[in-house]
Amino acid sequence: MPISNEKPGPSNPEQRQAELPWKAPKSSIYDPKAPELLDAILASPEYIEADKDVAFLQLDDTRGVRLQLDYEKAEGLFEENEIKHSIVVFGSTRIIEPKMARQKVAELEELAVSRPGDADVENRLKIAKRILEKSRYYDIAREFGQIVGRAEGATGNRLAIVTGGGPGLMEAANRGAYDVGARTVGLNITLPQEQYPNPYLTPGLCFRFHYFAVRKLHLLLRARALVVFPGGFGTLDELFETLTLIQTRKIKPVPVVLVGREYWKHAFDPEFLVAEGVIDPEDKQLFWCAETAQEIWDDIHRWYDRAGTSLTAEGG
Repeated sequence: MPISNEKPGPSNPEQRQAELPWKAPKSSIYDPKAPELLDAILASPEYIEADKDVAFLQLDDTRGVRLQLDYEKAEGLFEENEIKHSIVVFGSTRIIEPKMARQKVAELEELAVSRPGDADVENRLKIAKRILEKSRYYDIAREFGQIVGRAEGATGNRLAIVTGGGPGLMEAANRGAYDVGARTVGLNITLPQEQYPNPYLTPGLCFRFHYFAVRKLHLLLRARALVVFPGGFGTLDELFETLTLIQTRKIKPVPVVLVGREYWKHAFDPEFLVAEGVIDPEDKQLFWCAETAQEIWDDIHRWYDRAGTSLTAEGG
């Protein structure tokens, strides 16, 4: 039969008039074992589509795919929300707000009275008092978050506060932005012991990463300044990686502000490193110290003024 000259319209995009033969399973009429055999095939994990097969995606051989997904999901959300620039705040999860710190000291003082001479309690009380002394940084971080949050609202430039999303000083910075109605971002990480995000993050802007490396990439990718409060290994890791990237010019220099000279002079001794010949004197110029929220903000703007640009300039 020759091909018809009739010019048909488009086919229904959803369904056919006649079903294709594989639309229904083989009937038990022709083989009583067919349904059981088919069930075994459908229940096999190998039959799951690759992008829905969690066990497959968690194999060592698919690590590259997971790294890409870890990056792409956050990247898409940053772009979707038009967040072009960020002020990144690092700091300890253990330095809590003053009222909580005072309560902890009071509880341990009460315990110390009931257990005189207990060395463990005395040590815990000593540390709690040190945390209480440093809890003033919570207020500074919160005030700084308020300053940046107001700047975002004033410029419309999507200059968001970005933290690791956890408690302590990261919470304080996010909370400050939240106080003034600004959007604020947290880059949370999956840990063996669950880490809850702090409650002051903007819903939809708290991202959860599997890989520290990808998380740190996103912390720096839009960074226009880094503000580093007192912290431990995690804070030091993020600080030193950033300084290394700037030192080697793998990223363009950005302001790096260490908050609390008294803390940092004990935690980090760049003069010793220069004297030992392991860094150059000019490397000491990659960062500086500040004490108040307003000083941090003013210093960042002064750095950009000297660079002949602005904090919110496009293309930075």
